[in-house]
Parts: sequence; structure tokens; C-alpha cells
Amino acid sequence: MSFLRRRSAATPAGPDFDVLAMDPGDWPGNLGAGLLPAPDGSCQGVFLRYDLFGGRGPAMIIGNLPEGSPARDLEEGEIPFEVAQLLLALENDEPVDVVDVEDMPVMQGDNLLIVRRLKLSESRISCVQFDRSDKVLVTIASWDRPITDDLYALLKPLPAELFQQG
Repeated sequence: MSFLRRRSAATPAGPDFDVLAMDPGDWPGNLGAGLLPAPDGSCQGVFLRYDLFGGRGPAMIIGNLPEGSPARDLEEGEIPFEVAQLLLALENDEPVDVVDVEDMPVMQGDNLLIVRRLKLSESRISCVQFDRSDKVLVTIASWDRPITDDLYALLKPLPAELFQQG
């Protein structure tokens, strides 16, 4: 994915990497974004929450975590950060674990992705992960709807202005 590259700015106002997600203009619901700050003020990740349920909870969370982000360090069987955020937003406090992982190839335009499908103990959650060429880990967690291969065609870098503080 050569179109994904690190951004550098004299005064970072958001993440210093491109955020790959669905364009909010293409999504017919509410969108929220969150940044994971490090103690030094740098951005350790971005997650976007797409809400199709009219304020009753998110339908999907897409996270972008750069190399070195502490949110990427998981124990075996531990759920990804994005799944935890989805459960928190849905006020679901039942314990959830990763029970299996399957790697599968998926085409995104001219790029081949090796997508990891995570099978979770909560069957209503679908979760996939893939690594980008700039070493950012993308995780998609969806509630009560499967993640199909056509979703990857909708993913694109979002404009930096979306994450600038105003």
C-alpha cells in the first residue's frame, strides 16, 4: 500500500500517520474519533467509532495503531483494544476472549492483504486485523454484522484536517 506514508509536521496537531478508515461522508450514521495519547503528547493510535444504531451504540470501530503503540501489546487470548472499546460503548461487561485466529489473503485494489480473522467467545462480534506497509496495525471490530471482503474496498486514508484540534 504505497499510498500510505508517515506524515511529519513541525507542530503535530493529531496523528503523525495516515488513518485508514471509511470516509465519514460515505457513512450514513454518526462518527466519533478518539486519539490515544502518549505521556510525551505523541499520538499512539486513532480509533473511529461508526454508529448506525441511532445513538444506541456503535456498529463498528476501526483502529489504527502505529508500531510501538502499547495498545498493540496483548497477552495470548486477550482481545484487541478496539473490541474492548466496542464492548465498553455497548455497556457489555461480559468477559470476552480470543478463541481462534485465522490468516486469509484479501485483495484491496492492487494490494494483497494478509487479514487475521479473530474468532471471539462473543459470537456477535466480528474482528479482523491487518498490517499496512507503514507498519500501522488496522483493526476492525463490528457488532452483530459480519465483516465481508467488500469492506476493504471502502477503506482509504482520511484527510489530516479531520484530526486537527481547532
